[in-house]
Amino acid sequence: MAAPVRLIVGLGNPGPEYETTRHNAGFWLADHIADDLGATFKLEKSFFAWVARARLGAETIILAKPITFMNRSGQAVGALARFYKFTPEEVMAIHDELDFLPGIAKLKFGGGHAGHNGLRDIQSALSSPGFWRMRIGIGHPRTLGLAQQVAGFVLNQPRREELKEIEGVIDRCRAIVPALLRGEFEQATQQLHQGNL
Repeated sequence: MAAPVRLIVGLGNPGPEYETTRHNAGFWLADHIADDLGATFKLEKSFFAWVARARLGAETIILAKPITFMNRSGQAVGALARFYKFTPEEVMAIHDELDFLPGIAKLKFGGGHAGHNGLRDIQSALSSPGFWRMRIGIGHPRTLGLAQQVAGFVLNQPRREELKEIEGVIDRCRAIVPALLRGEFEQATQQLHQGNL
C-alpha cells in the first residue's frame, strides 16, 4: 500500500497584494484544510513557511504555506521533509493549474512540472518527481477569451463567475483529504475526478 500523505504544501506567493490572486489557489485550499483539521498556521522562519500541525491518531500531519515566492517553494518543502523524515511519496503540493478550466481539479502522482516553477523547485528539493499534486483549475487567458499574458493573468483576481467555480472545486478537494491521509488514493482520485464531469 502507498504511504499516506503526511505533508501538504499549498503553493502561492506571500504578502497581502497576492492573497486574492489566481496563483494563490493553493494557499486558499491549505487554509480550508487546516480549518477542517483544527490546525492553526504559525510563521516558522526556520522552515521558510507558515506551518500548521494536526494529529491523526498517532500520526502528525504537517500543512505549510511557503513564505518564499512561488519559484522557491522547494526551500520550505525540502526543510520540512528533511526535518520530519518524510519521503517524497508522503508529500502533496496543491497548486493552480492553467490547463484546467475553473471548476476542474485533478489529483496526480509524479510526472513533470509542465513549466510550473513551484513544482520544478519542489522536484529539485526532493530530488524526485515522485510526490502528489492536487491541481486546481484556474483556466488559461486564451481559453477564457482574455487578451492578458499568462504572468499577468495568474497574478490577478479571478472574475466573479470563475471564483465561484474555483471555490466549488476547493470544497470538492477538501472532501477527499481524509482519504489521502488514510492512503486511500484510488478512492480519493475517483471521488475528485467524478466531480469534473
